[in-house]
Amino acid sequence: MTREFTGWHMLALMVGGFGIIIAVNLTLAFNAVATFPGLETKNSYVVSQNFDKDRAAQDALGWDVAVALTETDLTIEITDANGTVKPKVVSAILGRATYAGADSFPDFTWTGNALHTSVDQDPGYWNLRLVLQAPDGTMFRRRFPLTVQAAE
Repeated sequence: MTREFTGWHMLALMVGGFGIIIAVNLTLAFNAVATFPGLETKNSYVVSQNFDKDRAAQDALGWDVAVALTETDLTIEITDANGTVKPKVVSAILGRATYAGADSFPDFTWTGNALHTSVDQDPGYWNLRLVLQAPDGTMFRRRFPLTVQAAE
């Protein structure tokens, strides 16, 4: 005996199919919002008022910053027209671009020509958000996108 395919069957298929799609989309959207740090500053208006002045002060330092990240080491070399610069590290956050749970706060030591710290990083894309203070008190803020290659 064969059953007849009715409009109710079609409605059930459509509701079930679209229900699955909507449930998956909502789950993915919730996880994206829950894991993305997203906040760069608490009050963007206040920061914007001094942006040009702060950028000009940073550019006036004339710093050339080289950042190297491997699975075990993070090194920052800073030079200017006079040679090597030893800044004060105000803050440093090493983490994934989209997941705050992997953030670490490296504690740098001065090697005589660079800032260095040991790390334990998985291969992939990382961001170093760095705030330094120059010897003259000028604040230097940068985000460095980095890549750790998998060991072969």
